[in-house]
Amino acid sequence: MDIVQIVGIGLIATFLALILNDQKPMFAFMLTVFVGAFIFLFLIDQIVAVIVMLERIAVNANINDLYIKTILKIIGIAYIAEFGAQITKDAGQAAISAKIELAGKILILVMAIPILTVIIETVLKLIPQ
Repeated sequence: MDIVQIVGIGLIATFLALILNDQKPMFAFMLTVFVGAFIFLFLIDQIVAVIVMLERIAVNANINDLYIKTILKIIGIAYIAEFGAQITKDAGQAAISAKIELAGKILILVMAIPILTVIIETVLKLIPQ
């Protein structure tokens, strides 16, 4: 599915949600969530292609799989947290949205610590003492 189709689906869903919002706000919200998930599912093939490409590059560069998997998990956390935060904002729950974003940032920081440690250790080895 290319971007024109995705934007088209998004615009149609937006117009339908605006119409439904006056009559049935819950249906409008459910439509929004459904279309967001639908678009995400159509992007799975592209996401898998990127993951395969990154793993291939990591093997060719002789990079430890643990680091690549950690980076992919960090990217996944960022996207999932953003998706969840946007859905809760659409539902009018800005406070919960902010907490989802904060949780995502903290989880990213926790997962990044081993990579940061390796980078710092590598830099310290390069500096003459």
